[in-house]
Amino acid sequence: MSTPPPPQQPPSGGFGAPQPVPPPPSMPPTVPQPPAQQPGYGYPQQQPGYGHPQQPATVQTPARPPAGGGNVVRTQLMIVGAALVAMALIIGGGFWYVSGDGEGGGTTTAEGGTPSGSADPKAPAAPGGTEKAPSNPKSKTLINVPSPQPEDVIAVDGSWLTDSTYVKSDVAKVIGYNLVDGGKKWELPLPAHVCGATKHVSDNKSAILFQEGMPTAEKKYPQCNQVGVIDLNTGKLLWSGNAKSSTGGDRPVAFSEVTISGQTVAAGGLSGGAAWNLADGKSLWTPKVDSEGCYDLGYAGGEALAVLRKCGRIPNQSLLAQVLDPVTGAPKSSYKLSPGIEWAGIISTKPLVVAADVGDTAKNATGVSDLFVVDDAGQLKSRISLAAGTWAPECPATEVEQCSKMVVGNGKVYLPTYEHQGSGSSVGRTNELVSFDLETGKATTDRADAGESYTITPLRMDGSNVIAYKSPPYNKGGQIVSIDSKTMKETILMENPPEKTGQRAEAQFSADHSEFRYHNGKFFISRTNVRKPYSDKADPEYLFVSFTAS
Repeated sequence: MSTPPPPQQPPSGGFGAPQPVPPPPSMPPTVPQPPAQQPGYGYPQQQPGYGHPQQPATVQTPARPPAGGGNVVRTQLMIVGAALVAMALIIGGGFWYVSGDGEGGGTTTAEGGTPSGSADPKAPAAPGGTEKAPSNPKSKTLINVPSPQPEDVIAVDGSWLTDSTYVKSDVAKVIGYNLVDGGKKWELPLPAHVCGATKHVSDNKSAILFQEGMPTAEKKYPQCNQVGVIDLNTGKLLWSGNAKSSTGGDRPVAFSEVTISGQTVAAGGLSGGAAWNLADGKSLWTPKVDSEGCYDLGYAGGEALAVLRKCGRIPNQSLLAQVLDPVTGAPKSSYKLSPGIEWAGIISTKPLVVAADVGDTAKNATGVSDLFVVDDAGQLKSRISLAAGTWAPECPATEVEQCSKMVVGNGKVYLPTYEHQGSGSSVGRTNELVSFDLETGKATTDRADAGESYTITPLRMDGSNVIAYKSPPYNKGGQIVSIDSKTMKETILMENPPEKTGQRAEAQFSADHSEFRYHNGKFFISRTNVRKPYSDKADPEYLFVSFTAS
């Protein structure tokens, strides 16, 4: 049975002025919806937005304090925060700056795992990729780790898979597990709860966000304003720090997202943004306030570093998608989306592909109606319409780099169709994996069937192949497949056990609210939030489950 979405959570704060304490998760406030957006094409526009490093981050020496309880930031409430920021700017008569996968440049994406390795050194790699099919794809459980049971919902965002270690965020700590038997390899206690994490890996390092302290009776929702970089193989916190707002005095900037591109770590949120050197935490740059009132919504990393930047006063705001120099923060190119598009996400930085819900026309709660493909000069190359509701990508309300179920490669974007009734005698539902050409914006003839009562979700590219996960029916285990991009032929890399205990453990994790990591015959599915179960009679809940090829 799939895990239901977590309840609405309070915002992290940090919008400039002190915020009233929001209600607890069990009593979410009413969230106003953003105004309807108007469709249309944009035009390129160069926009000054970044300057020399200012207000350098405070970099701290790693420590190992004890663990404890906390909270999680939820997306829809960020809309409220954005509105409050905008009103404050207008009333105050001034401007603040605020700020909210791919491979190359020394960076690999952790979405689905790393792109190298094989399950069997003697087995041939699937054409176009490096992941090799084992002689027997039948897998067995590696380790299932029980879920923590805090009274309140706590975020445990972040999971990474290297050649030797699986790393997972836990309650006020991060733990590394070896890939031989799943045993604990190292444990990194944190001074507070994790409140964000990047999926990208660079030089076996990755970045997390954590709160300024543990919750107390006086401050139940500490701000998410600390950035840290972890060595994924050793478990060392290489550095941690924060950034000061150029207009907010000594108060640290609150963040909601963090990303990595090459040797740059960039974090953003509704009260500011900043960038640091991956190796030592040295401050690189912060967004520059300009006469247009522009501010950063957030960043996306991977092969390149990109930003979504909002400019102007309500109701005449515009949204810019820019590719940045990761070292200086200066824009290399800039594309202006059409008026009325207030929020968007970035699903690829090279090529730059922006997802938006234009005119509130997205169907089936996907949060995306159109994809905008932008070339290196900042010109619109193509526009892909997904508003018919036939496809099933997913983008949240405000986060920039949190879209899912879309993978870019081979000059295409791969995504699943919406689930529909199967054609056979089974009553189960199914779907397909299809693609659109980024040059033309048109649908291709590519099609890979999930199979009767399975549903397919793309995880990442493996060379020119697509690695995908097939959620199983009630009486079978899930599958990891490699799909040849030329023939769309599927090669089974892993088929999980159908026995009741393992199947029910796997079925706890839905494609909408879980993190999937596959590499070299190892597969991990993990939660992003944990809390005490509502019933002690339910099946045991797991922080993550994992499988290994036989």
